[in-house]
Amino acid sequence: MKTVRRFLLLVVVLAVAGGAVFYARPVWVQLQMTHLTFFLERIQSNYVATPEGRIHYYEAEPRIPGGGTPLVLVHGLGDRGEAWAAVMPKLRKQGYHVYALDLLGYGRSPKPADGDYSIATQEKLVYDFIQALGLQQPEVAGWSMGGWITLKLALDHPEVMDRLVVFDAAGIDYPRTYPDSVFHPTNAAELARLAHLLEPEGKPLPGFVVKDALRKFATQQWVIDRGIAAMLTKKDIVDSQLAQMKVPLLIIWGDQDLLLPLKTVGEKMHELDPRSELDVMQGCGHLVPAVCPNQAVSAMVDFLKAQPAPQGGLRTWGPTPKK
Repeated sequence: MKTVRRFLLLVVVLAVAGGAVFYARPVWVQLQMTHLTFFLERIQSNYVATPEGRIHYYEAEPRIPGGGTPLVLVHGLGDRGEAWAAVMPKLRKQGYHVYALDLLGYGRSPKPADGDYSIATQEKLVYDFIQALGLQQPEVAGWSMGGWITLKLALDHPEVMDRLVVFDAAGIDYPRTYPDSVFHPTNAAELARLAHLLEPEGKPLPGFVVKDALRKFATQQWVIDRGIAAMLTKKDIVDSQLAQMKVPLLIIWGDQDLLLPLKTVGEKMHELDPRSELDVMQGCGHLVPAVCPNQAVSAMVDFLKAQPAPQGGLRTWGPTPKK
């Protein structure tokens, strides 16, 4: 009887301790849950040596002869390789050998104090990453700032990739309706404004989550600020080059994206590269791979496996059924 009581007491203590940790650091707990999911899904955490240092990446290899088709995923501003957690297992099941790296300054990759974290700097990193792993013309996908990075890479080095998919990508000039400070939230109201731009239909975050999210922003704000400062110079925008794009391009966009609106950015990008495909995700905002992963993967796979690569099409995908 005493053993049972001790066991129950231990369970209660662990539950209380776990609840306290979650309340104090919910963002960190969510990250650890993602790592647990990766472990269960056999997604490995690895490093590779590049001229920029030891770059961290996640790797999901399908159990098929030849190891599958290589696919490199590039995350956006203020994020890390874990951002692709919802789509990596699905892509592996489709026969892709997935590599999701942490860009310079993010996740477990180096964070040089003197780095400028510009698009050109990150583009070189992705190029060096592909070379260091010895990948032969992988498929490449970029999200938001990662879309800009991969668009520039495709234009500067079309030989290093087979096809390119971008999600709600930055990289072209457009009239913005929000201030630059939106990427530097310091209080709950400013974080709510950024969240609304990303996902207008998203639920408000609880106060304790907001507090921890602001803490997370503060720890990497200097990297984000340098990246934004470099972007605002417009030195690396690709507007004038998209008509010369040689790599087959799929543009995927959430029709609810207020940060980079479909009408002023996604459709313009499609017009600038008339051979590109444009897939519009209804009911999705800026976070398509995370919020609408089934549609995202279906669109990617349709495009990447089609022979020959589709050109000039426009498709609309319905919203995910609500449970």
